[in-house]
Amino acid sequence: MDSQSKSIVWFRRDLRIEDNPALAAAARDGSVLPVFIWCPEEEGQFYPGRASRWWLKQSLIQLEQSLKSLGAELVMIKTRNTLATLMNCISAVGATKVFYNHLYDPVSLVRDHNIKQKLAELGVSIHSYNGELLYEPWEVYDDKGHAFTTFDAFWNECLRMKSEPASNHPPWRLVPAEGLVDKCLVDELGLENELEKSSNALLGRGWSPGWINADKAFTEFLEHHLVSYSKDRHKVAGNSTSLLSPYLHFGELSIRKVFHSVHMKRILWAQEGNSVGEESSKLFLRAIGLREYSRYVCFNFPFTHERSLLSNLKYFPWSADQAHFKAWRQGRTGYPLVDAGMRELWATGWIHNRTRVIVSSFFVKFLLLPWQWGMKYFWDTLLDADLESDILGWQYISGSLPDGHELERLDNPEVEGFRYDPEGKYVRHWLPELARMPAEWIHHPWDAPLTVLKAAGVELGLNYPKPIIDMEEARDRLTEAIFTMQEQEAASGATNGDETDEVVFDNSKTAENVGIPMAVSRERVPCRTTSSHDQRVPSMQNLVNGILNKKRRKPAEDEKPLQSNCHNNGNDKGKVSKMDDDFCSTAESSSSKKQNKSSSRTAFSVPQAISISSEARSLQEHESSDRKLYLEDEISTEETSRKIGALEA
Repeated sequence: MDSQSKSIVWFRRDLRIEDNPALAAAARDGSVLPVFIWCPEEEGQFYPGRASRWWLKQSLIQLEQSLKSLGAELVMIKTRNTLATLMNCISAVGATKVFYNHLYDPVSLVRDHNIKQKLAELGVSIHSYNGELLYEPWEVYDDKGHAFTTFDAFWNECLRMKSEPASNHPPWRLVPAEGLVDKCLVDELGLENELEKSSNALLGRGWSPGWINADKAFTEFLEHHLVSYSKDRHKVAGNSTSLLSPYLHFGELSIRKVFHSVHMKRILWAQEGNSVGEESSKLFLRAIGLREYSRYVCFNFPFTHERSLLSNLKYFPWSADQAHFKAWRQGRTGYPLVDAGMRELWATGWIHNRTRVIVSSFFVKFLLLPWQWGMKYFWDTLLDADLESDILGWQYISGSLPDGHELERLDNPEVEGFRYDPEGKYVRHWLPELARMPAEWIHHPWDAPLTVLKAAGVELGLNYPKPIIDMEEARDRLTEAIFTMQEQEAASGATNGDETDEVVFDNSKTAENVGIPMAVSRERVPCRTTSSHDQRVPSMQNLVNGILNKKRRKPAEDEKPLQSNCHNNGNDKGKVSKMDDDFCSTAESSSSKKQNKSSSRTAFSVPQAISISSEARSLQEHESSDRKLYLEDEISTEETSRKIGALEA
């Protein structure tokens, strides 16, 4: 260790001490100044929501305590410019190096590249590391140097590669870098206002953020719940998933530790002949693979938060029906399982993976609403909201991925209800107006005899809505929309034969991947030192052819830890180019603000950058509602019509 060397450790979504490569490297190098910079303005339309910000605040509190016990204080700063703030910190302590771990979402990629370039010009040595993935996105390509465009091909290649287990143990001591830096308390970051605290207090009853709690939660899942994961993961109610996704999103849990711990369980169960445990561990590892793939897609195709990966939806006639959008958000579609899921999301910020698939499929296929709107709403309301996973999940459901759902696939919510909530327990919990409906009719009350409805106290159109769209009508509308899309695409192709777009064409029917250029490093500006771990930046050329009370108990000092949901995986049997049926998510929750104690007022605006149709651009809607509380989970997919799906939020 060079006692004279001073470094900045820039924390972002890597809020842990264990297996934190940037922190470990800086600690070995000399004295350190741990810094967390909160810059809401730079988040733009992806400013995290209330529940996600609550989690972030609690995680920062635990990280601050941990760093202090090691000898260095976490400096928290709220600013309007991250680069300027980093430069101030460097100047204040005389630091010559900056250490940080990579992020892969579009916003962070641009910001990190600009910061790295500017600091290098000033002679500051930048050292960046992989603290979030098993493999960096630029490490996984086919033998022609092209990016994979199907999950199976990507994950099979990953499994062939050597993956090192977690090795960065927590530093036993940190030497603080001396200097005077303007800082603020965690309460001064603005992650939580007074009007949000009463709602946020409910979150603490079911969740325990922080890297120490993350480790407890993972141990609980690994030792007691992983073995039955393959049997339980499709249940829409109860603790059927790992509940790890919020911890993974905020980097409170090392993905390498998770992967290798589960892998060892798989080997052990295989030796013992425990086929259920072996299948469970295999499915969970594939769920981790889906999380990896979401980062891989966003890095290699950075336009996917706005446009479809495939070119097929370019001419799709999306419906800008604000009334349908509002009914979906409020859980008033008239389809019980869809409504129950949306009400749970609004009340708790969390829904099961399969429920996410069901409500998102209804959103896109029944209502023909643009997938970008749904993605943004999930980002604004889910506790574990994760942009990359949400992008992959919504594009999967919309048929925008080579191995995603077919666009014409229309799943019946009534059938899905009887499949995943056969007794109607989940629906009754979240739709009390249907609590007395017999299981026979609970997923299609519109078909129930009047005597049954009367006995159950249900008045369709009064205390519970009639379906906003009939199944057959939805099928006809979807068919017509696909026909219109194909006509317009054909007409455009005949007119603009020479135009190229930054999209990927469907290659699922061919054995080879699309020829997408491998991501390459931009030329580095000379600086004092360089790091072999520096993050690469993708080429920007055109890419070839253009239930809160249902959660596990909150861990006390000596209690079992509560887990957050992690990405589920899907069946892989016989599916060559289809994703898993349990795709997970990690994104951030909504930015609504409570105006008074009796009601909450949410300002939800559809991102203006999204191009849909001429009449659907720049939609903004403001809505009042009584309920105020949200979180997020991961997204899964269902297996219907012999297809495997995956979605995530």
